[in-house]
Amino acid sequence: MINKANLILSEIKKVIVGKDDIIKKVLMAILANGHILLEDVPGVGKTTLARSFSKVMSLNYQRIQFTPDTMASDIIGFSIYNRNTGNLDYQKGAAFCNLLLADEINRTSSKTQSALLEVMEEKSITVDGETHFLPEPFICIATQNPIGSAGTHVLPDSQLDRFMIRLSMGYPTVDNQVEIIKNRQKENPLESVVTVVSQEDILEMQARVASVFAEDDIIRYTAELCQTTREWADVDHGISPRGVNAVIKMAKADAFLNDRDYLIPEDVQAVFLDVCCHRIHLKPQAKIRKELPQKILMDVLSHVEAPSII
Repeated sequence: MINKANLILSEIKKVIVGKDDIIKKVLMAILANGHILLEDVPGVGKTTLARSFSKVMSLNYQRIQFTPDTMASDIIGFSIYNRNTGNLDYQKGAAFCNLLLADEINRTSSKTQSALLEVMEEKSITVDGETHFLPEPFICIATQNPIGSAGTHVLPDSQLDRFMIRLSMGYPTVDNQVEIIKNRQKENPLESVVTVVSQEDILEMQARVASVFAEDDIIRYTAELCQTTREWADVDHGISPRGVNAVIKMAKADAFLNDRDYLIPEDVQAVFLDVCCHRIHLKPQAKIRKELPQKILMDVLSHVEAPSII
């Protein structure tokens, strides 16, 4: 299974240049059965990244461009009266896929954003009292632009908490930009990548990740890290229990990609910032001092002693 994961990484790197760490973390989130929030300026490859994963991993892909007039029914579907049968027929929305790209999710209303709550947590949709289950695997990759705020709606905490990780791709280096342009002179590199795993392979890898052994001391260490964020002087709201579970799941994916079937403290430390930065809220005085969640979480990691694992 680890060889198949490496094949995925190799194919994605043909399209996404110079962002190996981001590619690895997105794969980890997928294998941990979580959702990804990409927060970055336009034009750095967020959509291309999602499309690359869908092709390489043979995932049925749907993209929905969020705008102010996007409705909840566009995502979850709706019921329509069938005059021949006298029944309500359910019409599927964009969420019925394996990989949903929610592009510029903060451009739509809070009501439409909330349509994704059940989809992301339960991986099911309830319309007119009838529940419809999404295909497995199901992953949501959402994007948002943190720069322009006009016409945007801030994601509610309940929705942010459902994203396993939040990542920022950032601008490529000059050398990487040159390589990107050269690669696109004659064709789109996305056309050259091939499917290397099946959906069954993905489900098997997800099962392998879930079965990675987490010793009690590692679980307690993770819980203590998150508890410390709740008690930190500059933090108003710390990491939720869902966040603790997300750290463990992502840490298991890190162990899996390092060809281990057990967790070590370094796995937790490697994913702690990406899983938790969007889950803590700073106090007003900390914001005035321009404190950063990343800095606070690094201080928390330094403050809590890691267990010794033999």
